[in-house]
Amino acid sequence: MQNSVRLPPAIFLMGPTASGKSKIALEIAENFPIEIISVDSAQVYRHMNIGTAKPDQQTLNQIPHHLIDLIDPDQHYSAAQFRHDALHVMQEIIQRGNIPLLTGGTMLYFRALQEGLSPLPSADKNLRLTIENMANELGWPAMHQKLAKLDQETAARIKPTDSQRIQRALEVCYLTQQPMSEVLKTPRQIDFPFHTINIALIPSERGQLHLRIAHRFEAMLKNGLIDEVQTIRGKFPSLSLESPSMRCVGYRQACLYLNNQITSSELHDMGIAATRQLAKRQLTWLRGMQTDTIQEFDCLASNLNAQIQRFLHTTVIAKI
Repeated sequence: MQNSVRLPPAIFLMGPTASGKSKIALEIAENFPIEIISVDSAQVYRHMNIGTAKPDQQTLNQIPHHLIDLIDPDQHYSAAQFRHDALHVMQEIIQRGNIPLLTGGTMLYFRALQEGLSPLPSADKNLRLTIENMANELGWPAMHQKLAKLDQETAARIKPTDSQRIQRALEVCYLTQQPMSEVLKTPRQIDFPFHTINIALIPSERGQLHLRIAHRFEAMLKNGLIDEVQTIRGKFPSLSLESPSMRCVGYRQACLYLNNQITSSELHDMGIAATRQLAKRQLTWLRGMQTDTIQEFDCLASNLNAQIQRFLHTTVIAKI
């Protein structure tokens, strides 16, 4: 087995939303030859800039960024696609003599990159159409009941109204002739030729993070989130609340407001609440990581940048 010390380094900068990952990534870039790879399932969409906190053009001109603005909002992007694209870009960055720094809040992408993916079958358009036609006739709660008979374990994790996940789970069951929960237990094929330096930004006070989240969402509203969503929906009329892009935090609430389903006050409160829930899930995922493979820093510390720079100067240099 190849010694991990000899593998090229890759920095993973993780943390909940509003923990300051983007700011720290740019500060790291001032002292190390890095290129940034976005690990964000929302930033892959073109036109979705304000609600995804996408870096502005000046920042993009200063520091190379990758895996941003890949597809239109009416298209789909999977964890498998991310893994393929990220590995390709990481190799190119290493060949240029630089270090890939991966940062973002889509924890599934981090996991897929490091641990590989279960051998689930590719999507079958004809089968998906059949499932959709059945759902139009019976309703998604009834389709959820069908899934429960085929795969009780998976059905227990999916809401009866979550059409996208119900459809995919049924598709896997029909294509493989076994429950998706069993397919997911198949050993994964892992190919990740990098030594990862894992950094997690964890808040010492959850209340302070919540204040940051509130200020962040309020700034997005002030900067034109509603107009951005309205423009996107005008360009892509097929979008709905069930579209993956419009299910992103902030965008879903903006769609509900534009549909006259909630008030501006409810938009404000629901957007902040949804972002808090996202941060909670991200922190839960980070707590599940092996503590001996991750270096934690308090994202609220006044000298956070100095702490991380010291850590990287001793760690990254040793891996180059």
